[in-house]
Formats: sequence, structure tokens, C-alpha cells
Amino acid sequence: MPSADAAMEIKLFFAIFFSVFLAELGDKTQLATMLFAADKDVNKWLIFAAASSALIVATALGVAVGAWLSHHIEERYLHLAAGIGFIAIGAYTLMGAVSASN
Repeated sequence: MPSADAAMEIKLFFAIFFSVFLAELGDKTQLATMLFAADKDVNKWLIFAAASSALIVATALGVAVGAWLSHHIEERYLHLAAGIGFIAIGAYTLMGAVSASN
């Protein structure tokens, strides 16, 4: 039977995995990858390797910046900034959708 720490890490792994997976579905990255894959003359394994490598590097950068920020800014301020950022992106998206429908 796994220890409590191992069980918590497994839960955290899947929480992160599914959060990122759902956020990426239909995202610009996936759409760009599908466009590359639509070219019948391009090796699909090459597309998979290149797109996967790009996501790994982008994720590594996000982890590194997040770790650096957590040493210099209090966690509650990071959460506040992230919340404001998500609200701003949502408002911008809604305004674009409303103005496009008019």
C-alpha cells in the first residue's frame, strides 16, 4: 500500500495532468499541430516529436519562472495576479465575441 505522501503525489499528478490536458484541448497549439498533420507529405512522427518537444520546453519555462517567482513574491499575491489575469483574458474574449456578433 502506498504511503500517504505517495498517494497525495499521485492525486496531484492527475490533477495537474487533467487540468493542463483539458486546457490544451482545442487550443491554438493543438490547432496548429493539426494543420501540420493535415499535410499528407509530412512525417507524422516528426510533427509529434516537434510539437511534444515545444510543449516540454514551454512547460519547463513555466515551472522555472513559477519557482523563481515563488521565491520573490508572496504566494497570495501570485494567486491574486493569476486570478486577475484570467478574469482579464475572459473579459477580453467576451468583448471580442460580443463585438464580432454585432
